Amino acid sequence: MTDEAMTYATAGVDLAAGDRAVELMRSSVAGAGRPEVLGGIGGYAGLFDASALAGMRRPVLATSTDGVGTKVVIAQRLRRYDTIGIDLVGMVVDDLVVCGAEPLFMTDYVVCGKVRPERVAQIVAGVAEGCVLAGCALLGGETAEHPGHLGPDEFDLAGAATGVVEADQMLGPDRVGVGDVVIGLASSGLHSNGYSLVRQLIDGAGVDLDGYEADLGGTSLGEQLLTPTRIYAKDCLELSRRTEVHAFAHITGGGLAANLSRVLPSSADAVLDRASWTPPPVFGLLAGLGPVDDAEMERVFNLGVGMAAIVASADASTAIGMLTQAGVPAWVLGEIVDGTGKARLTGRHR
Repeated sequence: MTDEAMTYATAGVDLAAGDRAVELMRSSVAGAGRPEVLGGIGGYAGLFDASALAGMRRPVLATSTDGVGTKVVIAQRLRRYDTIGIDLVGMVVDDLVVCGAEPLFMTDYVVCGKVRPERVAQIVAGVAEGCVLAGCALLGGETAEHPGHLGPDEFDLAGAATGVVEADQMLGPDRVGVGDVVIGLASSGLHSNGYSLVRQLIDGAGVDLDGYEADLGGTSLGEQLLTPTRIYAKDCLELSRRTEVHAFAHITGGGLAANLSRVLPSSADAVLDRASWTPPPVFGLLAGLGPVDDAEMERVFNLGVGMAAIVASADASTAIGMLTQAGVPAWVLGEIVDGTGKARLTGRHR
């Protein structure tokens, strides 16, 4: 027992640091808005004027929630916090886009062992940047301090987003048919999946995150691992407006075949050609650290394909041209054939 008065601060929670973090993130959050946003940061709830939806025939709301997994551990080790928020947005909003929904707004949740205002502000600035890239508003969020639960340098990050799509414009398996073309959209790297295996590989091999520049085109392994997730939302929505898109598949945990199977009808298969693309060098480097066999790499990682679009064959060339012009490398990945609702890969990578 002690005669010293007990406070929230003595329990490890610094309210002043939380207030300082809010002030530091205020400008970045303000930059990630939309005309429908009412009010600003600091309220109990984020407000979004939904009257714009009244002009839609049958608006369907879509929602998604996710985190960035143990990629945060790499950010902690490298003490770089400005990109991990972009990852969060990408993992959430590109799940909405799969059904054709336009992301409207997002909320985030940052939990730290110790709130360091500058670090929190960098994380949230990344979330705001991601929202700008996705065309949605960062409507609100929460910063929490959990001493004893997380170490002083540890944090986690999660979020949720809401989007809208006309009911008769929703994309999915019912639109996919034999003869459609599967287009691959290049990833920016690992995105935010497989990092538990990544950490096991680099820790087991005693790898220096500042090394491997010669093998990775002049960038370190750490830089490669923190490359932010490519956000496809705007490009996919524009593609669906200008070409006959039948479905999208966001290639996240489970790899290409498993995620593409989720948007196939029970009467069709997707046959994908490995020879149509070359996985970026970072995947081969990681596989060699294990070693990890090819089948496991395909189950865990995107291997360079971050999104897939299933389009009418007549629009395949137009779609690839649009994506290429937008700065998203794209190519014919495969085709839809008669089957039982499975995606399978054939051949070998170049």
